[in-house]
Amino acid sequence: MDRWQAMRIFAKVAETASFAQTARLLHMSPPAVTRAVAALEETIGARLLIRTTRSVKLTEAGSRYYEDCRRILADIAEAESAAAGSNATPSGTLAVTASVLFGRMHVLPIVTDYLDTYPTMAARTLFVDRPVSIVEEGIDVAIRIGHLTDSGFTAARVGSVRHVICGAPDYFVRHGVPTTPADLKRHRIAVSTGAFASPEWRFGRNERVVIHPTLQGNTNEVSIGAARSGWGLARVLNYQIGPDLRDGRLQIVLAEYEEAPLPVHVLYPEGRHAPAKVRTFVDLAVSRLRANPTLN
Repeated sequence: MDRWQAMRIFAKVAETASFAQTARLLHMSPPAVTRAVAALEETIGARLLIRTTRSVKLTEAGSRYYEDCRRILADIAEAESAAAGSNATPSGTLAVTASVLFGRMHVLPIVTDYLDTYPTMAARTLFVDRPVSIVEEGIDVAIRIGHLTDSGFTAARVGSVRHVICGAPDYFVRHGVPTTPADLKRHRIAVSTGAFASPEWRFGRNERVVIHPTLQGNTNEVSIGAARSGWGLARVLNYQIGPDLRDGRLQIVLAEYEEAPLPVHVLYPEGRHAPAKVRTFVDLAVSRLRANPTLN
C-alpha cells in the first residue's frame, strides 16, 4: 500500500476514533485498516494510536502526525482539483450566516445573485442575532460585525459600521436636539432587547450613559420604527438605517461622540483549501460589500 493511501486511512481513523467506522467509510475490511495503520507506524517508527477495546486515541506523536497528514492530503486534493478544472465549477449547497438585518439588507441580494450566476448551486441562509458556531452549525461563510477572536479562520475585511443615535426631524423640532450624551436622559428612548443589547451606552470619550428606555422591543425593527415615526430616539448600527438617512426620515445626532467603528469581515474556515463554492461566493461577497457605500 502506498504512503498516501496509508496516510488517508490513518487520518480517517483519527477523525472517527474507530477502525470499524473507517473501514465502512472507505469500503475496506477492518483487518485491512488495521494493517495499514500498523505498517505506517512501523515505517515511521512511532506509535500513532492507543487502542483499547472501547476507544481509539491519538498519541502525542499521532496528534502531530495527524495535523501534518491533514495538510498534505489537502494539498494533494487541491492539486487534483486544479488539474481536473473542478475549481471553476462550484457544486453543492452553500451555507451562509449573518445577523438578521445585515443578512436581509446586504447578504441576501449577494446570495440570490450568486445562485443566478451558478444555477446548479443551492444555498441555505442562517440570519440570526446570536453567536453562530461555524463548524458545529455547518456554515461555509459567515459575515461578522465586530472584532474577531483568533479563530484560525480566514477573514477578509470588507468595511466597517458605526453605532449611531438617530431620530426623526419632527421629533427634534418638538423635543430638541441632544448636544451631549448626558442630554439623552431627557429624551424618550426605544431599545432592542436582543442578544447584543446593553443598558449602558458607551461613547468615544470614555463616557458612559445608563439608559432607562421607555420602549423595549425584541427586534431592532421596533426601535427603528419608533424613531422613524417621531416617537423617540434609538441607537442602532448605521447600515440599519441607511435608506432612512438617504431619504431624510431619520437624522444622526451626537456623531462627534461616537465610538470607533466596528469592522465587518467575511469569514470562512478552509483558507486556500476552501472548495470552489466557498471561494467563488467569497470573491463575490468581498467585492460587493467593499463597494457598498454604507460600509465604507
